[in-house]
Amino acid sequence: MSDKKNILFIILGLLVAIVTVYFWRYELFSLAFLSVRVYDVVDILAVSFVLYSLYKIFKGTRAAQLLSGILILILLSVIVRWAELHGMSWLLSNLSTVWVIAVVILFQPELRRILIYLGQNPFVRYLFRVKNLAMVGEISDAIVTCQERKWGMLIVMEGEVGLKHIKEKSASINARVSAELLVSIFNPTSPLHDGAVIISHEVIESAKCILPLSEEPHGARMKLGTRHLAALGLSEETDAHILVVSEETGTLSHVHNGVMKRGLDEVQLRKVLNNLII
Repeated sequence: MSDKKNILFIILGLLVAIVTVYFWRYELFSLAFLSVRVYDVVDILAVSFVLYSLYKIFKGTRAAQLLSGILILILLSVIVRWAELHGMSWLLSNLSTVWVIAVVILFQPELRRILIYLGQNPFVRYLFRVKNLAMVGEISDAIVTCQERKWGMLIVMEGEVGLKHIKEKSASINARVSAELLVSIFNPTSPLHDGAVIISHEVIESAKCILPLSEEPHGARMKLGTRHLAALGLSEETDAHILVVSEETGTLSHVHNGVMKRGLDEVQLRKVLNNLII
């Protein structure tokens, strides 16, 4: 289903691109001597999107004040050239090369954040199919540790169907996936251990999540514990992949689309995670 949706989006994108290229120089309207064409509108929308994205990234950071200062200098240089103040214009133009180096140095954390933001974009991740092998190792190590200690675990790997209604009633984490954090969350003495952890886009978004129980606990399901029933219940409503560790036996189970596979070893676990994380 996910592949069909991706193919549909690609076809739709190609159609939009073809239509845009065909009408690229089509004149929409004119104001006095100013002619507004399709590419002018696209240009304005693109610049607006970039500026808005930068605003969201820089908002509330130290770099916001530095960015305001740089914008003032740029505005000053435009005014100086318009007023034909050649001395000031010469001074500002010679300082322009220094500005480039200063921006790279002063905005280094923000530039890194921008690159990370672009790299984590779902469209970019789909195009390049980048596997986060480190994340696979972190989740695998955490599960193996909890299996050895017989600590119960309930990890939800979010799919195409959103889980916002569950996250809203949980404890917000929003931290990078690490084995230490997962083990500490599912430590029986932790206030967050009772419930599920939701991982989305390589981030632990929420903990202590309450999942819906399976509506049809018939047959062998009657003997399952609450964690396994919750995993089955969520898998019956969404396309999420759920990993469950039994606190009684330490057995690992993988649940998806209402089907539970029990008794996974570490090799099988890594195979499942490698197929999920792209």
